[in-house]
Amino acid sequence: MNLPDFSFESPYWVNGKLVAGIDEAGRGCLAGPVVAAAVILPPFNLISNEINDSKKLSPNQRVELFDIIKSNAISVGIGIIDSSIIDNINILNATFLAMEIAISKLEMQPEVCLIDGNRFSKSGEKYSTIIGGDAKSYSIAAASIIAKVVRDRLMSETFHNIFPEYGFNIHFGYGTKSHFLQIDKFGPCQIHRKDFLRKYYSRKNQLEIF
Repeated sequence: MNLPDFSFESPYWVNGKLVAGIDEAGRGCLAGPVVAAAVILPPFNLISNEINDSKKLSPNQRVELFDIIKSNAISVGIGIIDSSIIDNINILNATFLAMEIAISKLEMQPEVCLIDGNRFSKSGEKYSTIIGGDAKSYSIAAASIIAKVVRDRLMSETFHNIFPEYGFNIHFGYGTKSHFLQIDKFGPCQIHRKDFLRKYYSRKNQLEIF
């Protein structure tokens, strides 16, 4: 199995530049926030040989690696944009904003940001987008783990306690069959992304839930 490596970071590290990996979690969910993480790792330091795209890891692996990354990173920043803002500015702009906030919360500002995806809201030498970056760049993979664990904890602990009937501790806001059944039964709650649901239910001609 191919694992993320330092290929994208190395050209900057050898020139003494500080590099941050950036990724998000929750972009495709029906409920809850989108969470972005920015992670600056010590150059050429393999803090774990298990760091990978968070989607390829089990929940237990993600939690273990979360602690390792937090303990060894030079700095970690988190950006969280809630569902009401997502409805107002759309998910793409909300994701960009979450990433910008995550970068701004780093204890020191990186000279280069490696960002998972094919575009970012800003352009310039400071930013480099990488399609499938969470499976290629070690720093982005680390960021994907941080973002995923932070978001899962928000959904399974904070929001599940407030809205236990929706099962956010099981599906974390994604569009599973059980989640749709709960929406059909109870209607959307405060953290559902109304625009996402409107598009889904318009296809089913069930707009009366709104």
